[in-house]
Formats: sequence, C-alpha cells, structure tokens
Amino acid sequence: MQPTRPRLYALIPCAGSGSRAGTAQPKQYQPVAGRPMVLHTLAAFAGVSRLTACLIAVAPDDRFDWQVNAPFLIAHCGGSTRAATVLNGLTALQEQGAQSDDWVLVHDAARCLVTPALIDRLIDACVDDPVGGLLAHKLADTLKSESGGRVAGTVDRSDKWLAQTPQMFRIGPLQKALGRGGADVTDEASAMESLGLRPLLIAGNAGNFKVTYPEDFALAEALLGART
Repeated sequence: MQPTRPRLYALIPCAGSGSRAGTAQPKQYQPVAGRPMVLHTLAAFAGVSRLTACLIAVAPDDRFDWQVNAPFLIAHCGGSTRAATVLNGLTALQEQGAQSDDWVLVHDAARCLVTPALIDRLIDACVDDPVGGLLAHKLADTLKSESGGRVAGTVDRSDKWLAQTPQMFRIGPLQKALGRGGADVTDEASAMESLGLRPLLIAGNAGNFKVTYPEDFALAEALLGART
C-alpha cells in the first residue's frame, strides 16, 4: 500500500473586533463590494480543491448569519488573542479528524483579496518541505527607524519582507510552537521560529494586504470591483 499523504486544512481566525478599523461591527463582517468581507476570503479558499476542509474560528458569542456549506466548518472557539484563537482552532480541527502531521493554512479573515492562485502557490512550495512557510511581499519602500518623531536612521531593506497569510505548517509542530510562544505571537511563522525553525518565504503580492484601517476599505472595494 502507498503511504497516505498528509491532508490539507485551512483555518480562518475570525474572532477579532477590528478596533482600528472604526466600524460599528467586527471588521470581517463589514460589507465590501456587496457582501461581508470575510465571504470574499472564503470564496478564495472554496476555489482550492485540494483542501479537505476550512474551519472558521469565531468568538463564542458570534451571531453572524453563517450561510456556508461544507467543506466550511464554524467553531465558536475564539480566544482573547489571535494566537489563542488559532490554537483553539487547531484543537477543533483535530476533533474533526485532522492529524498532527496534516498541514494547516492559517489565513487572516481580513485579507479578503487573496486568490486561489496564491493559495495554490503556497501549497506547491510547502507541501514537500520539512518546515512549511508563508506568503510574503518583498519590501519595496525605503525603511526608516524613528526616535521621538524624527528619523533615527535608514534601515537596509535588501533582506526585508512583509509577512502575509496564508501561513502553512503541520498541525502538531504549530500547536507546540504556539503553546511555547504565548499570547504575544502575532503570526504562525514567528511561533515556528521560536522552535529554531526557518520557514520558507513564498512571494505573494501587494494586493494581498490586510484590511486594518478605515481607508483600507475603499481600496479593497476598488480592487474587488476591478476583478468583476
């Protein structure tokens, strides 16, 4: 018998309040280009046939009207931080049958411009790698350090990348890394780095940005509108 290849899962942490966005509701549910932002995100993952399932980790008191079908799973397991939500989401995936050596692609709900092609690019690059990796965008702008509101220096940008998502790692090692990193971990790659591992950097693009501030919604609306 041929050995079974590890399966691929997606995990969308969707429990944040989005306080910097200035919206009356959690920003992932704010309408963008005709529908709640998170549904654009899910549409991209629905276009990746290799995924066994996609789990959306929401707050325990989430009241959003989730009208999604399999292979999307809704788990009311959101924590007080992103890291806690992801860790709880990994446990929820295991309760659905995922194994420690299966892959998980963790993606920000507010990166609504991701595409199936970008997700497939990440999978192709990482699926046979011993560590895994992340989409990232090589820094193009001149980078400054600051002190007291003034420039303190110019930082060499030649080896600098902006981390994006999805970030793809095996479930077991990621659980271990997040458990060690604690609440201060801001992305999965930095948690894996705490284990002494070096994730792959896979080129994304500038369009795969995270909607964070009020002005970001207009840009996301324009870019999504241009696609259709």
